[in-house]
Amino acid sequence: MPEGHTLHRLALDLREAYAGAAPAVSSPQGRFAEGAALLDGRTVEGTDAWGKLLFVHFAGEAVLYVHLGLIGTFVLQRVGGSAEPPVTGQVRVRLWDGRTVADLRGPMACRVLTPAEQGALVARQGPDPLRPESDPDRGWERVRRSRRSIGELLMDQTVLAGVGNIYRSEVLFRHRVNPAFAGTRIKRTTWQAMWEDLVALMPWGVRTGRIITRDEVLEQVRDAVAAGEQPRRVPVPRDFAVYQRTGQPCLRCGARVRTAVVAGRNLFWCGGCQRRT
Repeated sequence: MPEGHTLHRLALDLREAYAGAAPAVSSPQGRFAEGAALLDGRTVEGTDAWGKLLFVHFAGEAVLYVHLGLIGTFVLQRVGGSAEPPVTGQVRVRLWDGRTVADLRGPMACRVLTPAEQGALVARQGPDPLRPESDPDRGWERVRRSRRSIGELLMDQTVLAGVGNIYRSEVLFRHRVNPAFAGTRIKRTTWQAMWEDLVALMPWGVRTGRIITRDEVLEQVRDAVAAGEQPRRVPVPRDFAVYQRTGQPCLRCGARVRTAVVAGRNLFWCGGCQRRT
């Protein structure tokens, strides 16, 4: 499932492509035909994301809400000429303005909402590290009262919006937190440190399109951007400290990296140096 930075990047791309335009909206697959008819020809007024939820705002207080889920994709393509490209595969929603086509396939959710309905949906989400107005204390209040493990809580979107399996494993490692400890055992200072780390790391995921959690990689990317390279063109190695490194030695202490299914996904951690609460 895409993590939050992917949805924020999509929101930026859709805004750049369609803001101020009135694209044709269709449902080639037919499963969103009524919703597409409501949006067709309306001006796109903006886009935004909260956690793993994507919103496209159309004139007349209509909001296209998308949750990609496990298999969903929303692909934008700039088209040379004015001919609309043929549809390939099962396209739930297509946006087309004569220059850019955006095809949504396989989403978990796709609906037209009112602004009030969008607000109610967002209100049920936890704070999003990519939203500057988010309050980490909202997440902390849920964590400190919960007997669920912190590894499970970090995947609960009502606790912390946008964090998925990679960020979960890596941020727990970065702060030496045992993923099995209950929320009630987690210290307030530890929660705040993990939040601030995500606030610093996740925008680089938006800028580059890749998850960066190792300081060495981040330093290389920062240097490349400072030298004038476009963030999305900087080669970012898929290099993590514990994620998908089961059985390999920990890069910090040498103990073996372990894995277990937590909240439906494989969580990775070091049993040697992740002991903090």
